[in-house]
Amino acid sequence: MRFAVYQLSRRGGREKNEDRMGYCYTRDCGLFALADGMGGHPEGEVASQLALQTLAAMFQREAKPKLADPLRFLSEAVIAGHHQLLRYATERALVDTPRTTVVACVLQGKNAYWAHCGDSRLYLVRGDKLVARTRDHSYSELQDTLAQVVPIGERLNRNVLFTCLGSPGKPVVDTAGPLVLHTGDRVMMCSDGLWGSVPDPQIVQALAQRPISDAVPELVDLALRTAGAKSDNVTAIAVEWEAAEDRESAPGVSTDALGDEVFASTIQASMLGDAAPDDLDDAEIERSIREINEAIQRSSNKRK
Repeated sequence: MRFAVYQLSRRGGREKNEDRMGYCYTRDCGLFALADGMGGHPEGEVASQLALQTLAAMFQREAKPKLADPLRFLSEAVIAGHHQLLRYATERALVDTPRTTVVACVLQGKNAYWAHCGDSRLYLVRGDKLVARTRDHSYSELQDTLAQVVPIGERLNRNVLFTCLGSPGKPVVDTAGPLVLHTGDRVMMCSDGLWGSVPDPQIVQALAQRPISDAVPELVDLALRTAGAKSDNVTAIAVEWEAAEDRESAPGVSTDALGDEVFASTIQASMLGDAAPDDLDDAEIERSIREINEAIQRSSNKRK
């Protein structure tokens, strides 16, 4: 398995950055995920981090070195993140539960699978075409769908979601896949801080025409400039499938040398809370990448 990955998060005009993103992988499978802690509820940064930690922990347990059923894994892992948030709130006697959106993608074999809850999105671009895009769990997106069938009156606020992790009821989790990947396919997951300010055609154009290491920061910066002083936090993680090994446009990963039990992750195991940096970029995860490369080298030496 070979891929290139680039991730970036910037704090907008908010008091703190409640977005989180990261990825982990074994020899035969990769998990990429993003979560956006919801404002108006307590500890959004805890909610997003806890959701990703739950995904990573379950992935480490089940990917040996591949997942038996990627769609089942995604659905169960997202719901497990929801239960972790409920447990967290109960243990601390919180009046309200921390809440977050989440979108996650598994790459295994030559297929992509994904799941989402809320309005953090996934885009899959092939060449200059948008092959797939998640549909937000928002009343405005639902309204857009219904408008194709019946006349709709007043427009609803796109920020109003009808499901998320940490909600009182069981979250709605949509899954998709398998979708066969082609060499050079790009998958990008992003928070609504990006797609809310940058239209889909512009997102697709950037991913189609620029290396992901250029496209991601350009899109993030554009979203911040467009939204201005009141910008939401803007976060994105993009993956290029079967990226050329000699390409220097983004950190490349080839898993062929990994042993059966090697698990690598950029999703931090500890709770970050308020100590989390407001800006998370590839410099921030350089330590994780070094550790991953060291794990690959150790595994390769053992096999020799």
